[in-house]
Amino acid sequence: MPVLTRLIPSPVVVDIRRGAMDDLAGLLADQRISSSGKLAIAISDGSGRALKERLAPVLPGADWYPVSDGTIDSAVKLADGIKGNRYDAVVGLGGGKIIDVAKYAAARVGLPMVAVATNLSHDGLCSPVATLDNDNGRGSYGVPTPIAVVIDLDVIREAPARYVRSGIGDAISNISCVADWELAHEVNGEEIDGLAAAMARQAGEAVLRHPGGVGDDAFLKVLAEGLVLTGISMSVAGDSRPASGACHEINHAFDLLYPQRAASHGEQVGLGACFAMHLRGARQESLLMASILRRHGLPVLPEEIGFSVDEFVKAVDYAPQTRPGRFTVLEHLNLSTDQIRDAYADYVSTISS
Repeated sequence: MPVLTRLIPSPVVVDIRRGAMDDLAGLLADQRISSSGKLAIAISDGSGRALKERLAPVLPGADWYPVSDGTIDSAVKLADGIKGNRYDAVVGLGGGKIIDVAKYAAARVGLPMVAVATNLSHDGLCSPVATLDNDNGRGSYGVPTPIAVVIDLDVIREAPARYVRSGIGDAISNISCVADWELAHEVNGEEIDGLAAAMARQAGEAVLRHPGGVGDDAFLKVLAEGLVLTGISMSVAGDSRPASGACHEINHAFDLLYPQRAASHGEQVGLGACFAMHLRGARQESLLMASILRRHGLPVLPEEIGFSVDEFVKAVDYAPQTRPGRFTVLEHLNLSTDQIRDAYADYVSTISS
């Protein structure tokens, strides 16, 4: 009887622990990613300099490429700089923007990419997507999954706590995203990948139900693992569907309507997820999600990130336009602005009771 299986694009190694960055050279050599140490390392103009000083002595064969921003132009510039230099791999050392630029550049020149995350602000560090700013706003570009992911908990602790909080919001929002995917399956027959859905949902549930906080190594490890698993779930699905639903549409609407005032990705999707769960009638789940986000210092009301009720209603109304063809609870209910306003008043009443 034949054994049927499938290959899942995923990192060769995931190293999440204290001191992981100090062992980067050995890890790359042991895993045969770069035995020569000839690497192209992308770093930020600012905080990346300190990391370069720390790692340069143990990576003598590396060349360092400062990246000024998270634009498609910076990614192309990096790729052009790397081209023809016979590197073993590209390393993105920094936050989400640097990692996304490195992902795109590595894909463009056909090299494996190693993600060395210095904060846990969102689930893009291991996803098959590079989100880059362009002339039309922001675009998502398909790229290979990183061949390795390194997360040093000591480095994560040095980053501002707001980055960890943003990652919490992004991870917990998976629960709403998977619910939207299941809704699309039930209503429209959209195909759902059970493995991808399970990975994304359990990553969110693990963060939601962990008793620790941003200063706790055990919690940080669960959060980091959850963000990595979410990225892999998108590779399994071949799409961002397991981690992008109504909450992300609301996030994109904030970014497009109020580009100079938008909050962090995780803050906006966390708020969007609480409201989306409320809209689908999952009141207890919405209440639990709101209470946990509050415990971690995340917003659950638009006023907490500087937006009025009218601005929030406008964002929710506009949200479906940000992802044409995606079916979520927003498209399913197709609420008028007055209905959104009434639903929001009910949401506030529920989470405040």
